[in-house]
Amino acid sequence: MNQPLAFIHPDAKIAHNVVVEPFAVINKDVEIGEGTWIGSHAIIMEGARIGKNCRIFPGAVISAVPQDLKFKGEETVTIIGDNTTIRECVTVNRGTVDKYRTEIGSNCLIMAYVHIAHDCIVGSNVILGNCVQLAGHITVGDYANIGGMSAVQQFVKIGKHTYIGGCSQIRKDVPPYIKAAREPLTYAGINSVGLRRRGKTDEKIAEIQDIYRYIYLKGLNNSDATNQVELEFPATPERDEILNFISNSERGIIRSPSKKVAESEN
Repeated sequence: MNQPLAFIHPDAKIAHNVVVEPFAVINKDVEIGEGTWIGSHAIIMEGARIGKNCRIFPGAVISAVPQDLKFKGEETVTIIGDNTTIRECVTVNRGTVDKYRTEIGSNCLIMAYVHIAHDCIVGSNVILGNCVQLAGHITVGDYANIGGMSAVQQFVKIGKHTYIGGCSQIRKDVPPYIKAAREPLTYAGINSVGLRRRGKTDEKIAEIQDIYRYIYLKGLNNSDATNQVELEFPATPERDEILNFISNSERGIIRSPSKKVAESEN
């Protein structure tokens, strides 16, 4: 159902049951899957690949050229998975020569005024609160939840199943399964509520918590802590996810809590 007051480029590939509201703009080299709704005044620019049953609210701008002075007009894309909601005035820039794509997974909720810069890879089932700002080249794992007004520095990696408090300044990598808060951003325990919602057992949550005691609460450096974890904990997907994340961190992971906080959580 396409309104006559919308502009849809004749070369755009739009599934038959996509709804495009008045004053929306859809440029060439755009693909939109079945059941998706495009709100009034949303602008879908070249290179957008939008999945099925998405909702793009008024004022959103999807697949604009990167805000990167190194961008030379190379052909890149913005990929959005199925069942993802993008609220009012969200901006998502397409990729550069680094990854040639910016990608958002399926079943995500991207709240109003979020900015997702070039070459970001956002997993599935992610929630980005109002006004979250992602600089370029950021990776966000599945089921991550970032509180509103948070700003993430370029090249940061955020692990799976993390919960980050609102108004956070995220300059270092955030390992999987944890909560992070305070300023500067520090470890604030395990995201046990989110893990239970994802079906993790109490035993599995306890295992993850024990691993992070070595990493954050025993006063060990990262190398010694990960060596101890590898020696003392049997291999499991969760253990290996944590160890691989830390070993592959280029920016370093967020800091331990203060001694007083650590003693209360140990």
